Amino acid sequence: MSVKAAGVKKAEAVAWFDEIDKSSLPVAGGKGANLGEMVKIKLPVPEGFVVTAQAYAAFIEEAGIKEEIAKILSKTDVNDSKALERASRKIRKLIESREMPERIKGEIAKAYEKLQKEYKAGYVAVRSSATAEDLPEASFAGQQDTFLNVKGVDNLLGAIKKCWSSLFTPRAIFYRETNNIEHDRVLIAVVVQKMVNAKKSGVMFTAHPMSGERDKIVIEAVFGLGEGIVSGRITPDHYVVDKNNFEIVEKMINKKEKMIVRGNDGSTEEVATPSSIAEKQVLDESEIISIAKFGKRIEEHYGFPQDIEWAVENGKIYILQSRPMTVIYGEEEKSREESQEEVLVKGLGASPGIGSGAVKLLRSSEELDKVKEGDVLVTTMTNPDMVPAMKRASAIVTDEGGMTCHAAIVSRELGIPAVVGAGNATKVLKENMLVTVDGSRGVVYRGKAKKEEIKEEEKVAYVQPAIVTATEVKVNLSVPDEKVAKRLAKISDGVGLLRVEHIILGLGRHPLDFIRKGEEEKFVNELYKQLKIVVSAFYPKLVYVRTLDAPTDEFRSLKGGEDEPYEHNPMLGWRGIRRGIAQRELLRAEFKAIKKLVEENYNNIGVMIPLVQHPDELIEAKKIAEEAELKPHKDVQFGIMVEIPAAALIIEDFIKAGMDFISFGTNDLTQYTLAVDRNNERVASIFNEKHPAVLKLIERVIKICNERGVVTSICGQAGSDPEMVEKLVKLGITSVSANPDAVERVREVIARTEKKLILDALRKAKADG
Repeated sequence: MSVKAAGVKKAEAVAWFDEIDKSSLPVAGGKGANLGEMVKIKLPVPEGFVVTAQAYAAFIEEAGIKEEIAKILSKTDVNDSKALERASRKIRKLIESREMPERIKGEIAKAYEKLQKEYKAGYVAVRSSATAEDLPEASFAGQQDTFLNVKGVDNLLGAIKKCWSSLFTPRAIFYRETNNIEHDRVLIAVVVQKMVNAKKSGVMFTAHPMSGERDKIVIEAVFGLGEGIVSGRITPDHYVVDKNNFEIVEKMINKKEKMIVRGNDGSTEEVATPSSIAEKQVLDESEIISIAKFGKRIEEHYGFPQDIEWAVENGKIYILQSRPMTVIYGEEEKSREESQEEVLVKGLGASPGIGSGAVKLLRSSEELDKVKEGDVLVTTMTNPDMVPAMKRASAIVTDEGGMTCHAAIVSRELGIPAVVGAGNATKVLKENMLVTVDGSRGVVYRGKAKKEEIKEEEKVAYVQPAIVTATEVKVNLSVPDEKVAKRLAKISDGVGLLRVEHIILGLGRHPLDFIRKGEEEKFVNELYKQLKIVVSAFYPKLVYVRTLDAPTDEFRSLKGGEDEPYEHNPMLGWRGIRRGIAQRELLRAEFKAIKKLVEENYNNIGVMIPLVQHPDELIEAKKIAEEAELKPHKDVQFGIMVEIPAAALIIEDFIKAGMDFISFGTNDLTQYTLAVDRNNERVASIFNEKHPAVLKLIERVIKICNERGVVTSICGQAGSDPEMVEKLVKLGITSVSANPDAVERVREVIARTEKKLILDALRKAKADG
């Protein structure tokens, strides 16, 4: 566990903030190095020092536990949560039980005494600062421990050892193992800093974390210490500031029912916010602007957007921490100023980002070759046939559709900017016209966006570090693209929805046309190959494959689809399992493709039956699977989509019929419960997945399934809505499957919600004695 000391002697266990800077990562970790850097540019940082990574390395060596730690880790299966917990406890106990070398204790005690006498530090904050020589600190954010209001040298030494041991929390071990990071490449420094007894505190983002707007600063504030925001226990005030003129453009004042404060005995405790201030604005206008100005200054110094923690004590603002923002949408290109844009069409921003190029109007799937790499694909509405052209496009624009239409779903999956429901795009936008599509704002304007010169470090695709949650976070997929699948497999816990219809319709030929002309094997092999791309990329993580669910009008345009019936309302017609049972040879062929995967030892497949309304349909589907020699519950997990109120209301009967899991299709469940066509812009405003009736159906199903051991999931659009996700976790859902662009955001929401539920339970247990 050696490390290059970068200017700090090996024997030195302590480095003061004014002795380090951003180049001191191997010594001080990212947190410590950033504090030193901010002291260097004279920002108001509370005084403090770092217990160096070399001190930790020396402790491990001199305590003689390096080999023992390695031995424990080598025998641990990190995918076994109980084994991982046991390993973590063993290693942490090992570290915390060993004596710290006297010379290291002496240096820390001397520095602490100086902090007390010269800087009047009654209490200190002790924060972990993980580091590695060539790995970014952002990768390790949030994995180690922090201790507040620490007083006395013995308590300080104990807190430091606990910070050291937190390098081996279950989530930290799991993260390093799954990302192939050698454990001894990551060391840990500890920041010891004068504790600010904050009356107000919070966080600041120097770019808008949701919209990606680089000219906006977002500030969130609470009364007391800022841990309430981090833990999700307190809903903060929310302010948005224009970075150019420091005008406050948005304010949301929330009721702060709780606050975190320092107790009389020095402990950190949660108390009720005095009623006189609970609903008042935390920061006044001058404080908001001052904090924003610090944010802009810090971002300008580092050269890219920052995530900053701040606090206010006795009217003075302190900067406690700064690190790179971990998620920024729409970073690659910038549009021209709003006043200079000639907006041609407006619609729904369905997939974030900006794309420019020449317009290519597609009237049918026969014109796909028109779209070359970097063109803007414009059409009435995309369909599965168009996916090859969509992959080549720099952006997508459609006349029709909402946030759950084909164009929206596939564009988000492929990471292509998209505007849908624009109404008149195919009339206003002309062939070969140069345009820019802003998929975040939902506008298309004339001309090509100018690329700004972006520094190399700004081109880094910041992503959230892995967070382990009890509720699994899965992803919805439509297009089996190997590159996309492998990328998403790294950040998700599996696939909660793989849509077979997008694969089948993409063949350009009616599936029954294959079967009736004696080419069933060809169809089965095509489907098998496409499914294998995803199942293989995600192995051993579970992939829920939904059987064919396409309305008749989508089949009619395919070769061999001339005999498809005309239906006045295809969404309420012959689709899903209804077609599967009526044309059992088609469903059987789908099961044969899945059986081929099972024969290759892919045991990570779940079969999901769509649009069921009676248990007899589930029973019949299992019979058809057995005709294909696919054994439900043995070869594959078998489950249903809950997307019709009837299924929710008699879920007990489905469980009796035998199933392993259910998944809520909230798009259809909402439209069928509220009688609202989800793709009709005239009634889009009343399409509400959080309607009390929809929530009652969901709650009923989760409760009964949990009681009877049936796994629950969600794969509708609501699975990407943070507010809805919080409700689902509180109801006890097993997993959430989100759109690809929302996976990281959903995981954060789940982590915060789970933490809050645990804390609430502990407080209740304590109150109950």
